[in-house]
Amino acid sequence: MLNEVEFLLCAALTLAGAVAAMTMRNLVHCALCAAGAFAGLAALYLQLDAQFVGFAQFLVYVGAIAILIVFTVLLTRGAELQPGVSTASPGAGAGVLVGALVLGCLIAAIMSSPSLLRLPSQAAHAPVKRIGEQLMNQYVMPLETIGLLLTAALLGAVVIALREPPKSEPPAR
Repeated sequence: MLNEVEFLLCAALTLAGAVAAMTMRNLVHCALCAAGAFAGLAALYLQLDAQFVGFAQFLVYVGAIAILIVFTVLLTRGAELQPGVSTASPGAGAGVLVGALVLGCLIAAIMSSPSLLRLPSQAAHAPVKRIGEQLMNQYVMPLETIGLLLTAALLGAVVIALREPPKSEPPAR
């Protein structure tokens, strides 16, 4: 019973953060709500005993991607939406209809799958410590290369965001 309550709280946090991220008008608030949705998803992974995926979700998405989104919004000085301007596109109804159709097809395919009748296989045991040892011993060069690549991308984004527009020259007489 307690496990179900925890699941429902994590699911509610995730859904509320996702809906708020899609509906709020302030870009910084949207980014923070997306970080809340990422954190709720990480909590769901941890509850399902997928420690590595949960910690990776928390570190990568909440710790890096959400902060990168906030910095991007702040560095690019994103224009705020005007109060009287509608944000919905003319095809929003068609998008909702297509989304509902895709969701219905996915539910029908999952419910008719024969794999629902099979018992689950033995769970693979891959503790976070063993995965970390592999990353730090056998796969240390790819890990460091990815770190350098992401750092270079972040520095490039900062340089592009801080570049001043060319000054217009006064008209010649």
